[in-house]
This record gives sequence, C-alpha cells and structure tokens, in this order.
Amino acid sequence: MKRLLIIPVMAVTLMACNRQNPLLSDEATPYGVPAFDKIELRHYEPAFREAIRQYEAEIDAITGNPEAPSFENTVVALDRSGALLSRVEGAFFNILEADGNDEMDAIAEKVTPLVTQLSDNILLNAGLFNRIKQVYAGRDTLNLTPEQMRLLTETYKNFVNNGADLKPEQQERLRQINQELSLLSLKFGNNVVAETNSIRRFITDEAELDGLPESAKQAAAEEAEAAGHPGEWLFTPKRTSFTPVLQYCRNRELRRQLLMDYTIRGNRDNENDNKSVINQTMRLRIEKARLFGYNCPADYILNDCMAKDSRTVNDFLASVWTPSLQAARREAAALQQLLDNDLPGEQLQPWDWWYYAEKLRAEKYALNEEELKPYFELGNVRRGVFQLANRLYGLHFEQLHDMPVYNKEVEVFKVTDAAGNLVGILYTDYFPRAGKRPGAWMNDICSQYVDADGMDHRPVIINVGNFNKPTKDNPSLLSMDDVETLFHEFGHALHGLLSQATYKTLSGTNVPRDFVEMPSQFMENYCYQPEIMRTYAFHYQTGEVMPDSLIEKINRAGKFNQGFVETELLSASILDMDYHCLTTADTIDVNAFEAASMARMQMIPEIIVRYRSTFYNHIFTTGYEAGYYSYTWSAVLDSDAFEAFRETGDILNPEVAARFRHMLEQGGTRDAQELWEEFRGRKADPQYLLRKKGFM
Repeated sequence: MKRLLIIPVMAVTLMACNRQNPLLSDEATPYGVPAFDKIELRHYEPAFREAIRQYEAEIDAITGNPEAPSFENTVVALDRSGALLSRVEGAFFNILEADGNDEMDAIAEKVTPLVTQLSDNILLNAGLFNRIKQVYAGRDTLNLTPEQMRLLTETYKNFVNNGADLKPEQQERLRQINQELSLLSLKFGNNVVAETNSIRRFITDEAELDGLPESAKQAAAEEAEAAGHPGEWLFTPKRTSFTPVLQYCRNRELRRQLLMDYTIRGNRDNENDNKSVINQTMRLRIEKARLFGYNCPADYILNDCMAKDSRTVNDFLASVWTPSLQAARREAAALQQLLDNDLPGEQLQPWDWWYYAEKLRAEKYALNEEELKPYFELGNVRRGVFQLANRLYGLHFEQLHDMPVYNKEVEVFKVTDAAGNLVGILYTDYFPRAGKRPGAWMNDICSQYVDADGMDHRPVIINVGNFNKPTKDNPSLLSMDDVETLFHEFGHALHGLLSQATYKTLSGTNVPRDFVEMPSQFMENYCYQPEIMRTYAFHYQTGEVMPDSLIEKINRAGKFNQGFVETELLSASILDMDYHCLTTADTIDVNAFEAASMARMQMIPEIIVRYRSTFYNHIFTTGYEAGYYSYTWSAVLDSDAFEAFRETGDILNPEVAARFRHMLEQGGTRDAQELWEEFRGRKADPQYLLRKKGFM
C-alpha cells in the first residue's frame, strides 16, 4: 500500500513563503551568490526569523544526540550549523553597510537583538558546552589532525571567552550586556552616517575656491546640482569631497571650516550626538570584562590576539610613537617656514598641514598629486592589482556580466587559478553614496569551507570603497592614498579568496585581529614599485604609461610626510587603548578624555588624531576595540615579509610567493605566530618598518 505524506497546512504555507523569499529559496544562483536582484526589503525579517529557527533546531539536534560526544557529532556539527543564517547575514549586513537606508536601519534594529540573543543562547548553552568540554578533555586521545585540533581548541576557548563557564546569574547579566552593546553599535554607526549626510557646505562664489583643481571643482558643482543648487559647489565631510580643498585651496578659512565639519561629526549635541553612546558602551564593556575576571576591556579582548595583553600593546605603541612624533615635529617646522612666507606671525594649524605639505612636496620633489591622478584611473589600477595577483599567485580575473548585484555600480569577477579551477567570486563597489558608511573595507558574503561530502565551497568576497565618482568629463581618478587603499583592500580579498580550510570557523580572515591586517598592508608595498606601476599607471586620455621620471619622483618622495601619517595613525591607536584600559565605569567627559589622552602622548597641536572619538567607527561599531594598534603591529609583519622578497633581488620571487600564499591559505587553521615564523624563520623585526618610513 502506498503511504501518503501528510503535511500540515501551516507547514505548506511556510514552504510556499520560503520559495517566494529569495533569501530562503533553494533556487540556484550563479556560483551560489545571493539573489540580490530579487531581494526586497520585505524579505529580510522573515528570512532572519526562519534562519534563526533552523539554527536553533540544528543546535537542539547536537545537544539532544544520544550518542556520546565526539569531535564529529559535536564540534564539526557545530561548525557546519547555521549555514542559512550565514547566507542571510551575508546579504543583509553587506548591503546595510554599502547601500543602506532608513528602512534597512529599522530592520537592523529588529533583527540584531535576535541574532545577538541566538549567539548568546548557543554560547551559553550548558548542554552544548558540556559536550564540547568532554571532547576537549579527551583531545589527546583522539588522533586529530592539526586543523581538527585547532578547531576543537578554538571552539572550546570561544565558549569560555563568551561566558560558558560563568555562573547562571553572571550569564544572565552577560546576555543583557550583549543585547545593549549590539544596539549601541548600530546607533553609533547610524549617527555617523546621518551626520556625514547632514553636514553640507555650499559655496556660491567661485573665487573662494582659488587653487582648487578643475576636476575637484567640477565634482563639487555636479554634487551641488544634484542637491538642487545649480551654479554652486557642494562640499561634505566625505573625504573625497573635502581632501582636495585641504590640499590645494588657498582659502584658509574654507579649509578650516571643512576640516572642522569632518572632525565635529557626532559631537554637535544634536540627535546624532555620540558622546552618550560612548559612555554607555564603555560602561558595559568594563562591566563585561569584570564578569570574566579582567581589570579592563583591553585585557579581556586581547587575550586571544598575538599581543595577548594591554601592557604588550602599550609598550609596542610607545616604541614606535617616539620616532614618529619626532619626525612629525621636524615636518611641522618645515611647514611652518612655508606658512611664514605667506602669513608672517601665524601659527601652523591642522587645516594648514595638507596644503603646505602639498606645496613642500612640489618644491622638494617637483611632485604634484594632481599631475599623478590622470595616470591613476580606477579601472586601470584595479587591472593592475589583478595582474599583480596573477604574477604572484597565478590567479585570473574574468568580469561576469548579468550577475545579481544590489547596486548598478557594483561589478563582479570570477577568480580562477592557473589550472582554471574556481578560486572564488569578487564583488567590487567603489563609489560613495548616501547609504554607504565612510571608509573602505572587505567582507565575505559567503565563506569558504568543505562540506560533509567533501565539496569545497569557494568564497564570495566584496571590496568596498569611497573613491572619486566619474564626472561628465573625467573617469574616476584616484589619489595616491586611494591607490594604496585599493591595493590594501584587495590584499584582504586575496586572504579570503585563497582560503583552503576545511572548517568555516577557521577559513579566510578568521585570524587574530593583529594578524588580519598583514596580508592587506603587504600588498601596499607593491603600489609604487616601478615594474608594477608600469602595469596600471596609464594616462586616461593618451594611454601612455607614466614616464620613468615621474615614477622616480614618486619613489624619491616615498618617505615624505611619514611623520604625519604615522602620528595621525598611532594617536588613534593610543586613544583606543586609553578607552579600553579604563577600569572604572564613571561618566566620561568624552571631549575632556580625548584631550587628556592627546596631552599624555604629547600630541603636537598641528595634527588632529585620525579618528575623533565621536566618529571612531573602528572601535565603536566594527569590532576593532582595543585593536586599532593592529594596523601598526601588522605593518611590522608586512614590511618584514616584503623584505623576504627583496632579499632575493626579485619582488615577485615565485618561491617566496608560494610560501607567502601558503600562509594566506591557512586562514586560522594554525597559530598566527607559528605561521609567521614558518614563513620567515624568525620573529618579525621592526627595523624594516622604521626604515621604510625613514625613521632610521
């Protein structure tokens, strides 16, 4: 007799809804990318709720398994769970950051607490942790591979570091703290975006823009026209908008106004003010650290990094701060002399630095950045990094058309290796828009992993930037900083694309924060190497490669203004550590706290810290709290890594490239220090960074 499958009406309805929701549908998409072209706002919340439900069911299956806990039925099963939620998050949060709007912000405020609650429910699940603990206790008898042992160890540590060993009342308080922190992070980031979009300065008299390059004026005129102010020029706190004014405009007052517009964000005592958000965040982070027995948030956060503790980080920052500050003081004195020629008796101010540094660069090296931009057309620079990846690692990049994208400005590339095997998919999204947060970043939309059937799921990676938009007359032309940023983020992308891990928990960029910036900063070393520049620095009008004389000027000026660059960067790192070394939860006067921090480090008044507290997204939204030092820590590693190539006389040495690629492929499957020492044969030496900067 044929058996009938009876499905309840509610289940039928749910399955039908799932098929109609592209985030939940099993309908195949090219290379498994999200169906961005079909996703609508109404799909997100139901998708999150269904993905959470399925994840909970998967966890219940692990904890309810009647078999004795084993590496496969507990640790591996946990790593493979939550696939649907990862897919939904990969679509939603990437769009939220790159192309968000008020409706998506509202959805985020609904779903973020749900995701946070789920994470807590998993990490504080006593039955699940008991199974993991049993497997961990018997780890030496399991004959695990090094990668399996790493997964087991990191899984156990992750549960402990997230409260699994706390008392029940402590766990309940931890849940409350995590919920509040997740919403505060959203609020901080939303406030920064709102502030950036709300501050607009229209110029009605072209004479006020004396000295500003025509390309920058045209971009500002087009922005003004789009904003309903034809015949005017619009400047905003977005770096692509105000930086040319700081560099070239003779109008000192306008330079001051625009720099202040940038630095005052989140600090105007309005509805977007972030000072109270910082206070609430720090009180909760201090309380959270104490729950785990640490005196301050930094020590709690750093225990799983290469540096291990706040003392190590602070000592490291002090060792590079002194030579950086000394160099910045020398640079300030040179710029003051130029200012004296123009405005006798005036003191050099932060809004003067970029302007007179540009003058000094032109005077000292006969180098004007506006002279360079025509050679740095965005498409050419991107092709240059693609060719570099081909020469180092044998990778090929093929643009894919008719792929689902969330914005028409997004482009998609298929990445294959020398044998034609799929490496991954790369999305690029390079232009500013109202719904995009400031800065540049890399994310994985889909992580790399190997499933239970042995199939290697290749990653989907995205690079996002805020570079100059094309104008009516010119394509997108990059500054030298922009070129470095593109190389940097592409280095992150390679780290994700090249991953060869078995488990998604350990794949790609799932490495300690003070190691994750090494692969990206390593790529910056190639930006201005003559043989690399000749592959991308073509004049956008004539197609001629940049003359050797100009390439030589760039390299002669390579150490120019590095005191400023490092002092601006390191002051932000020290400010971050000052916040996260706090041991009391008293109310913080944010402006006074920041001023005291600058005074302690003897910051010179001519330079403003790279990120003022109230728009410091890295440490209050994106998970770099007590971690901004990572850029300098990783800079020591990347400078030393590039020296490994230099020592051979070939910056593209295939043998060294193969060893470096192997390090990238490992992701988090091995200890970062162990990977480094295997590549270099010793610990990293800071001298190569100091030499590169011209400090020794």
